Amino acid sequence: MTVSDDERLARAMLSYLAEPGDALLGRLVARVGPLATLDVVRSGRVPTGLVGGRDERRLTERLAGWRVRLPNADPEADLVVCERLGGRMICPGEPEWPTQLDDLGDRRPYALWLRGPGDLRYGCLRSVSVVGARAATDYGKRVSSDLAAELAERGWTVVSGGALGIDAAAHRGALAAEGQTVAVLASGLDVAYPPRNEVLLAEVARRALLISEWPPGTTPTRLRFLVRNRVIAALTKATVVVEADLRSGALNTARYAREMNRPVLAVPGPVSSLMSRGCHKWLREDLAICAATAAEIIETAGQIGADLAPEQRGPVLPRDQLDPGSLLVLDAIPARAGAGPAQIAVAAGIDINTARSRLSLLSAAGFVERCEQGWRLPRKRDKKGDKREKDTER
Repeated sequence: MTVSDDERLARAMLSYLAEPGDALLGRLVARVGPLATLDVVRSGRVPTGLVGGRDERRLTERLAGWRVRLPNADPEADLVVCERLGGRMICPGEPEWPTQLDDLGDRRPYALWLRGPGDLRYGCLRSVSVVGARAATDYGKRVSSDLAAELAERGWTVVSGGALGIDAAAHRGALAAEGQTVAVLASGLDVAYPPRNEVLLAEVARRALLISEWPPGTTPTRLRFLVRNRVIAALTKATVVVEADLRSGALNTARYAREMNRPVLAVPGPVSSLMSRGCHKWLREDLAICAATAAEIIETAGQIGADLAPEQRGPVLPRDQLDPGSLLVLDAIPARAGAGPAQIAVAAGIDINTARSRLSLLSAAGFVERCEQGWRLPRKRDKKGDKREKDTER
């Protein structure tokens, strides 16, 4: 689909006039298009039959607020600044536009401002959002970085919000693995926020992708952080919350994901950690799936039957390969002293001949050895080669 220059300018202006995620404006754009919507904003008159009742009154009030910004709107200049940054603006229907954003319905972005070499649509075909607390613990940042690195190594794009803490660790992990990452900003592409992440965001722009719903020069606000979270959730196949307290913007992202029927996963933390209380609450209330490894995340977010995680198993011990009869005989041998075949047979509850045959097999495999009393467990050897008794735990 080709977007005309007039429509592109109209969408650029709408992204300046109105805050993203406004369902009334989104409904208006969907019904009459961006050019006609801009005419409605300029005139302040709602066309008859377009909306009704309370929505018409609310839209009339919103139009008054949007018109206040009209004198300062300069979409041509915004597009020039974006181009000078090495960026671009994409519109719904264009090749790079991710169709999963349509799941936001009337809250779909009017346009997106992009900066970086990554292809947004292609990159988000296999993508996971990794979000969490800004005041993250060392544990949380390590887990976030490790998960993001392994996801990136396996060809998954890591999407996050560019904030301090878990977000920054996720971006760094993906970059360290030479993978793709997308930082969804609550400001313009030329406003590095938080300032402490300026170098990181510049590296994301150089190697991966920054995106924003706001034109260049826009500064972040608390509400803008919450609004952009819906885009993080919509872009990805699943949302992973690494650390979150009971009141957390990361859980706001998780709620958006659940509204769109996207899987939500939570990483458990130490039971004493305040930064994991939100994760534990969602796990306890069955709102999220427990995530401990990247393989488990991919199994949840990937294709059914094609991205299964390997079954978690403990280490395989030599005695795990023994048949039940041999295990009975082995367990019947005293830990510190030897015993004869008859005594072992009684302790194991088997006949003497079976006991003798099993003892021979166990001896050949190194599980038992002969002694003056009959049979015993082998003794360990210390560094000098002297024998010492085997630990009773087998």
